[in-house]
Amino acid sequence: MTLQFKIPKLGGPKGLRLWNNKAGNIAIITALVMIPLTFALGMAYDYTMAEARQDQIDGMADVATLAGVTPNQMGNNYTTAQTFSANLFLSQIATVNGVVTMSPNWTSCGGGDVASGVSVNRTMCVTYTAASQNVFASLLGMSTFPLAGSSTATSSTAPNIDFYLMMDTSPSMEIAATTTGINTMVSNTQDQGTCAFGCHQSNPSDLPAFSDINGNPIKCTVSGNYSNGVAFTAWTTGRPLTPPYTFPASGYDNYDLSRCTAVTLRIDLLNTAAQNLMTTAQTTAANDHAAYRMAIYETDVNQANSANDLNLYTLEPLTSNLTDAQTKAATITSLEMYQNNHLINGDSNNDEDTYLDSDLTAMNTLMPAPGTGTNNVNDTPQEVMFIVTDGLNDEGPSRAYPPIDWSGAKCSAIKARNIRIAVLYTTYIAASGGGWYNSAVQPGLPTGLPPGLPSTTPVGTDPMALAAQQCASSGLYYEVSTDGDVSAALVHLFQEAVAQARLLH
Repeated sequence: MTLQFKIPKLGGPKGLRLWNNKAGNIAIITALVMIPLTFALGMAYDYTMAEARQDQIDGMADVATLAGVTPNQMGNNYTTAQTFSANLFLSQIATVNGVVTMSPNWTSCGGGDVASGVSVNRTMCVTYTAASQNVFASLLGMSTFPLAGSSTATSSTAPNIDFYLMMDTSPSMEIAATTTGINTMVSNTQDQGTCAFGCHQSNPSDLPAFSDINGNPIKCTVSGNYSNGVAFTAWTTGRPLTPPYTFPASGYDNYDLSRCTAVTLRIDLLNTAAQNLMTTAQTTAANDHAAYRMAIYETDVNQANSANDLNLYTLEPLTSNLTDAQTKAATITSLEMYQNNHLINGDSNNDEDTYLDSDLTAMNTLMPAPGTGTNNVNDTPQEVMFIVTDGLNDEGPSRAYPPIDWSGAKCSAIKARNIRIAVLYTTYIAASGGGWYNSAVQPGLPTGLPPGLPSTTPVGTDPMALAAQQCASSGLYYEVSTDGDVSAALVHLFQEAVAQARLLH
């Protein structure tokens, strides 16, 4: 018997349906596309990681450049600030995983400190290139994605400034500073023909006996010390009308009279104003993160029996120690004469003791060339010259009373060197000289406008004020008259000078 094996018909109703069964196709297709899909997802992951790292680095670059223009760093020179920013940037980059070949460049983007007018502008910038390490893309030969970016920050701050103070300490600054004080001095100097000045002289023997307007001893209204150190005590009811409760009838001068009667002189206000200015300068420098230095010069100074008393005198050379400058400012005092019409015994100089124009020339010589006020290497501070004066010369050899630098040549020479001039004019009071002013000074004063003022300037009646305005730089003139606050005026003028140089953030 022969056995036969029958092959079933494929696709038949009863046969095996192996070749036309499509139930497993999805699994096969999925298996085939899994590899490229996996790489695509891996590439997306690598790209997303690169973008995240880029964002981190860009933020760190912004932080680093901004750090170089903070107020504290603006007080350093650009190189120091740049190093600070660079170190900060690298320290932050070290915390970002997967970043390699970081290469920052801090010099190719034009950063630096640049003086612009009366200000200093800083640009801190960085460009960088780096690479983000890949995970999946490295299997295809792409081990990293390139990264690149930049950041720029700018800021402005106050420049460094040197201030040179020329303080008028001539005898005319001994006038009483208030109307009440003037009246007090006049009422107690009837035997002198009335005098509103606290004139200071080492030999007062030529002065008449002192008494009040009624011929009685002058009562001291406060307690203190005369210039020779002798104490006096305020008079009160029941005390005798004798020293130390009253002013000595002889042997003392008008300056000591002002001490006994509590009369404040302009020179006293000048002294206080200069001291207060140092406090203001310290505070302002700290707030502006700038370096300020001060120098103080007196137009007249007391030197024993010396004609050099009328030369410009250095009270405080240029210093950054504003506390020391304040201490020196407390010693500012007016010139002490030997006696009326004599600077020193026997010189008969006719009280020609105010040489403001000569002092301007001396100031121009002693002030060095100003810089732009940045902290860059080899740069130097800007310079501002302050003048506090009543603005009237009293000079020889043939006596004349021209206002300060009426021609404008001396102040213009200073300003031409990019040194700004701030002038605090303490109004010259005509009444303070009485008939002498009206007969000797006023007739010789110039009329009209000094050449440096625009024709639209009101002419007015005070040529000293016009000359002072001409001398001052734009916006840096201030006038304070009798009963005015010299200290507040000087601080205001200082703040105006600084405001012109302050950098805006």
